[in-house]
Amino acid sequence: MGLDFDHTTANHRPVGLTLVRASEVYGAEPFYHEVIAGIDRIVRPQGLSVLIRVLPTREQELETIERWVREQTVSAIILVDLVARDERLSAVARAGVPAVVLGSPTVARGLPAIWTNDAETMDQAVQHLVALGHRRLAHVTGPSELAHTASRKEAFERAGGERELTLQSIEGDYSLESGARAMSALLAGAEPPTAVVFDSDQMALGGLRATQQAGLAAPRDVSIVAWDDSAQCQLSEPALSALSHDVQRIGELAGESLLALLSGAPAADREAPRATLVRRATTGPVPQP
Repeated sequence: MGLDFDHTTANHRPVGLTLVRASEVYGAEPFYHEVIAGIDRIVRPQGLSVLIRVLPTREQELETIERWVREQTVSAIILVDLVARDERLSAVARAGVPAVVLGSPTVARGLPAIWTNDAETMDQAVQHLVALGHRRLAHVTGPSELAHTASRKEAFERAGGERELTLQSIEGDYSLESGARAMSALLAGAEPPTAVVFDSDQMALGGLRATQQAGLAAPRDVSIVAWDDSAQCQLSEPALSALSHDVQRIGELAGESLLALLSGAPAADREAPRATLVRRATTGPVPQP
């Protein structure tokens, strides 16, 4: 794919965003729905829309982006869920297509990045649980190949190591079912954790379900924190404690950077508003023997 992106008509084409997800996971996952709402709020008044494709594999995702550029389908591209040596970054660079990354500047290869401070957010969660007396913590991560999964896992291990905690990590895929499987495995261990941080609201909801199906209760037997807040966290029974991000603002920041690029202006890296821990009914004092 050569440097064939036509900038002269870019402002009349939609903004493209691809996601690798099972359709049922995307349908239940509120995070990207909120991100897209924020992007749309910024770009729609300028006559742009957001074109979304949910794809089953990274190979198909790359093929879609290359086809968009080749056929002049989009004005710009938003890249999410970056991985090590992400071929999408090379593809947009070769094509000269305006692009923004939702992720850390350390993996964006010079593209403008909209990022959240995962280390600070994870430290909030660990600090909250330690204050409640917890010393055995677990982290149910997203897919291990994702850059932000690695940064959150590193932050969890650093925060726990500084406090000399006993830590476990187990991988999920953001689905409710994977959260349930992870929690079942953790609870079946010889020394189960007394508190678990899940990398998404859906996995946390699955973990809560598995806890209840095991005849246990949160927070009496295990405390649960979801990485992203959502209406489902608020309405679950009991309501889930969560790390609340201003997700629509993240989308707005991406939209603002895209419009800057399309106007020919530079777009700098921008940090999203800091997350806050919302304590609800699933976190409490460490269970007493």
